[in-house]
Amino acid sequence: MGIIQGLTEFLPISSSGHLLIVPAFAGWEDPGAAFTAVIQLGTMAAVVVYFRKDLARIAVAFLRSIKGDRWRSADIDARMGWYIALGTIPISVVGLALSNQIEEGARSLYLAAITLILFSFVMLAAERYGQRRRELETLNTRDAVIIGGFQALALVPGVSRSGATISAGLFLNFERTAAARYSFLLSVPAVVLSGLYELKEVGSGDGPGVGLTLLATLLAFVSGYIAIAWLLRFVANHSIGAFVPYRIGLGVLVIVLTATGAISTA
Repeated sequence: MGIIQGLTEFLPISSSGHLLIVPAFAGWEDPGAAFTAVIQLGTMAAVVVYFRKDLARIAVAFLRSIKGDRWRSADIDARMGWYIALGTIPISVVGLALSNQIEEGARSLYLAAITLILFSFVMLAAERYGQRRRELETLNTRDAVIIGGFQALALVPGVSRSGATISAGLFLNFERTAAARYSFLLSVPAVVLSGLYELKEVGSGDGPGVGLTLLATLLAFVSGYIAIAWLLRFVANHSIGAFVPYRIGLGVLVIVLTATGAISTA
């Protein structure tokens, strides 16, 4: 589960969807939303390590701007810090408001499968209509709000946080690599906050215990780091539409197997 989390967190195929689907295929119990959220801290550690220089610059510039130093429009690092904070607001508000539905009602195989299929067409539309001419340095407040809104959609299993935010970037005419880099940077506060919020639930109920959760988190870090490096190279010359056949095929398979009783939503 940790390896699957790391590989699918950054590929546009939905880590939360896979963390529902894989246990169903294997006949395991659903590990629960708390386990899912906490092992995401492993993949966020991978982002922090991979982008450590960028994040350090952004953090320093952001803190200086908070302390009152002039926020010059030319200071991309300070602006990036504010844009990441702004883009995190939608998913934080929606996540808190709908926490019960996310932990219970949204953890459905049917929902994950249908969303895998439907959001594939959003990704295709983003590739079709995005002009891919903007660099990350041209990001503005409007872009941050829109991409942050798309990120909130990832609270529904099957959407894919990276798929949603990269698609939003493409709709806004960013180059694929720029959209992917911002997607990774934007993910840090949202997923860290989600993992910390759920820490209190680790080991409770029938979910995995603390030791297994830590092991899964470590494996998520390793596989997540590999996934980041690979995807940044891939999107430089390839469409994210390449992931659509897999998404649709998996979604159809899950619907068929669930409808026939071969796998369970429990």
